[in-house]
Amino acid sequence: MADQDPQPPSQHLNPHELTQQFEQLLRTRRLNALSDRGRPRHPAQTSPYPTPTPSRQSSHHAPHPPPRLAQHNPPALPSYSSLRNMPKVPSPPQDDRSLRFRNLLVSLSFKPTHYENPGLLDEALAVIPLDRIYGEAEDESQLLQAQAASIGPNAKPEWGYQDCVIRALLRWFKRIFFSFVNNPPCPVCAAPTVALGMTTPTPEEKARSATRVELYRCSASHCRAFERFPRYGDVWTLLQTRRGRCGEWADCFSMLCRAVGGRVRWVWNAEDHVWTEVYSEQQKRWIHVDACEEAWDNPRLYTEGWGKKMSYCIAFSAEGATDVTRRYVRDAGKHGADRNRCPEEVLVWITDEIKKLRRENLSKEDRRRVIYEDHREEKELRGYVVRALAAEIGRINLSGQPTTSGEEQKLPER
Repeated sequence: MADQDPQPPSQHLNPHELTQQFEQLLRTRRLNALSDRGRPRHPAQTSPYPTPTPSRQSSHHAPHPPPRLAQHNPPALPSYSSLRNMPKVPSPPQDDRSLRFRNLLVSLSFKPTHYENPGLLDEALAVIPLDRIYGEAEDESQLLQAQAASIGPNAKPEWGYQDCVIRALLRWFKRIFFSFVNNPPCPVCAAPTVALGMTTPTPEEKARSATRVELYRCSASHCRAFERFPRYGDVWTLLQTRRGRCGEWADCFSMLCRAVGGRVRWVWNAEDHVWTEVYSEQQKRWIHVDACEEAWDNPRLYTEGWGKKMSYCIAFSAEGATDVTRRYVRDAGKHGADRNRCPEEVLVWITDEIKKLRRENLSKEDRRRVIYEDHREEKELRGYVVRALAAEIGRINLSGQPTTSGEEQKLPER
């Protein structure tokens, strides 16, 4: 029998070792690229021929011409793929498109500052059934502690008590408190309505931060009444109306989370969706929470669950703004949309500008805390990119063909 080349066993491929090797490769390439860009280049160093020295030539002997250098095309500019891992130096916006994007993000950054209004916090607490919320949170917290104790003496619960409070609030908000509206029912006969388009807000609607008003008409032939649906941006009004779409849901729920003591972010997505992030002291990271979907810590819901392509996901809080797109778009080639509203260096400059604006009145201790959290979150976001690339490498078998596994079709928990 002819000898065959032995195939290396696939079980020796360690995903952790692949990740470490890939990180080292990225660091090496980045340092090499930086050193190449910083090294001066002189014609004398690049010429392949030595510089000729003057010498006397006979009058009847013509000097030999110097050898002709080969004609080379000028080097092409480096591609984006070779520079995307380079450190980004913040750069202020210069063109009109970048300036418009900067103005948009700065205006959006004021949204979470409304959640710090003491009067609104009192109004929000007044509508929350605190006994119910705290009771459910206590029961879930004790259950998680018991599960951790059954694992070992050093095991910690997956979620802390404050996380359980937010989870209980999420269930109550979705199932009881707030209502989702597509076409509002007729105010006269409660029949379905038909959308007619947009109309001008009234002064009262403008006072409640309704910049858009949708107009509907009753579909019943005997009624034909009109119904206005203002898209309110005022949280106090939403506590009264208790209805809306994803914008109203995220706005009102974020306010209620702040009222029960949570640190919140309002996350804006350029593809017309918004949601909430809540900081978990137990896990020392920001947790994705979508009140419309009753989703907890499932950031890949939109891309891998809905099949949505996303470009920008910017999280705004009372302490600044952060580009968290990498948390929600793990496979940029498959689920990433074009990020063409401004250069990446300009986006870093804009978020730094908002952070400086929001943190100028923080104490020295609080400023040190949020800077440490920024570094820890950046490490987390980079880790998502590295793990996604390592997983892609692991899905390729030794013959270079991608493997197909049933687990690839499952929507992960995180």
